[in-house]
Amino acid sequence: MFSHQQTEHLKTRLQKDRLLLDAIKANLPELERLLVDGIYRFYHHSFKVYQLQDCTSRAVEIFKSIGQATGSVLCVWFEQIVAAGTAVTWNPDHNKDWLLHTRPIVEAFLHAKYFLEMMIKYGQGMDATPAMLPTGWAAILELYNQR
Repeated sequence: MFSHQQTEHLKTRLQKDRLLLDAIKANLPELERLLVDGIYRFYHHSFKVYQLQDCTSRAVEIFKSIGQATGSVLCVWFEQIVAAGTAVTWNPDHNKDWLLHTRPIVEAFLHAKYFLEMMIKYGQGMDATPAMLPTGWAAILELYNQR
């Protein structure tokens, strides 16, 4: 049995989770527009891989906006990955050490893309916050420090 305090904590947590889900649902059209795939640019050795930084930055802005609904900030690790992968300016010399300069861009993009995919999936497919957490929804809650 749960104590009264534990029950109230659980209710508060579930309400916050519901607010997060509602904010995700309200932003679904924008989240869906950001879902792009540009990884081939990395393998094609194209300077256009640097454009992934814009996609990543736009996704992060929406994520932060969604977090405002619950007063949540993004996970520090996610923020560090994004910072390392969105502050790279293309230079022709980067071609000599392509992986060193472009992998942080791709890493940040893939993390943002993962959360976009999960938010779209659960924003479209969930009508209520579940008691038993699907892995992707649990990851979203971790992104917003709600677990």
